Amino acid sequence: MRLQLANPSEHPRIGELPFTERLTDWKLPRMHGVLGLHRHVVRLIELDNVSYVIKELPDHLVHREYRLLRELDDFGLPTAEVVAALTGKPDDVDGMLVTRHLDYAIPYRTLLSGRGLTIPYLGDRVLDAMAGLLVRLHLAGFFWGDCSLSNTLFRRDAGALSAYVIDMETGAHHDRLSDGQRNFDLQIATENFAGGLLDLQAGGRLAAGIDPWEATALLEGRYEDLWNELTAPADFVLGETFRVEQRINRLHDLGFDVEEMDIVGDPADGHMRYIPRVVEHGYHRQRLKNLTGLETTENQARRLLGEIRTFGAELQHRRALEVAETGVPLRSLPENVIAVRWLDQQFEPLMARVPASMFAKLEAAELYHQLLEHRWFLSEQRGTDVPLDTALDSYLSDVLVDAPDEIIAVGDDETLDDDASAQLSGSLPVVDDSEP
Repeated sequence: MRLQLANPSEHPRIGELPFTERLTDWKLPRMHGVLGLHRHVVRLIELDNVSYVIKELPDHLVHREYRLLRELDDFGLPTAEVVAALTGKPDDVDGMLVTRHLDYAIPYRTLLSGRGLTIPYLGDRVLDAMAGLLVRLHLAGFFWGDCSLSNTLFRRDAGALSAYVIDMETGAHHDRLSDGQRNFDLQIATENFAGGLLDLQAGGRLAAGIDPWEATALLEGRYEDLWNELTAPADFVLGETFRVEQRINRLHDLGFDVEEMDIVGDPADGHMRYIPRVVEHGYHRQRLKNLTGLETTENQARRLLGEIRTFGAELQHRRALEVAETGVPLRSLPENVIAVRWLDQQFEPLMARVPASMFAKLEAAELYHQLLEHRWFLSEQRGTDVPLDTALDSYLSDVLVDAPDEIIAVGDDETLDDDASAQLSGSLPVVDDSEP
């Protein structure tokens, strides 16, 4: 029997689990089912302050999925963190794959029911998240093969949603996908997307205002629009190089940065063509991390960067008043200094006032975003600017206290039976069928 650990120093208690037993025989405290239907036996176990998802499946699939999850992580793609792989159990008993639970993830059945969630334009948010995820996989050369709502988890992202792939059983990784591979994958995605919505509608669990056929018809168009913006060549003439800068700015607005671009043409006739070659997602997220060290999703980072700019403008205004009073000139503060002062004087003090138990409802960056939204609502209601301190008191007592805990979405304990077809899942990817 072999236990393969990805980052043993970060997960020291994994070796304590009873891997010699079948997963259905585990009798451990703080063990749960995981929301969502799946073909494999799946459990969620809490060890100290970390939650893990364990899935039982044949050894060859364990090997393949372990490798593919590592590749997805190497490319910075949104998926579950692989922790361990167990193979070689006696009598051809299935092995096990362990991943870290994706905290604050919302299964689609919970999300699209609309119960307890305050995400506006829900259908649009899901469409954008699904299209964006599929584009990112294709840019990195991953063919999904089974893109669907049931194979995806979602996290709040400052009023939007971020999508995470959790099942790559039919996937494969290539140096580059052909247009035919991309189009086939997109066709599978639209068919599965429609099936998922219709299934929810038939069960009376689809939020009002979402039409399955209308939503599905939009998915392909949003994918194509984003793919073309990121990869399509465009022409310009000498003297119009600003068009290249405009394209880069649009990519930044979409959350992507351009790592490499080809500019080709004949300077003699003045006609040139630029082609984005390498685009990477996470432009704002990386900027915020460099400035503050905060780990966020892309739209959360965009919102916090806007707050840092506002904080910087107010700080510079106060400094200008000091100059007017003292007559002593002051130099402008660089962005990194402003960001650190914002973190120290605004973000951290506000988060310190939030009861620790409430961080089970929302992560800090999303909580801060919702606080800003709540302050805007109060200011509109009262006809005057409301200080953040005042808004926080109202937000905690009137909004957050009644919100559900989202750090872990688990099933009822009675779902833990021996029927693999009835197991509850939702956080653990499956693997492709390629050779390990």
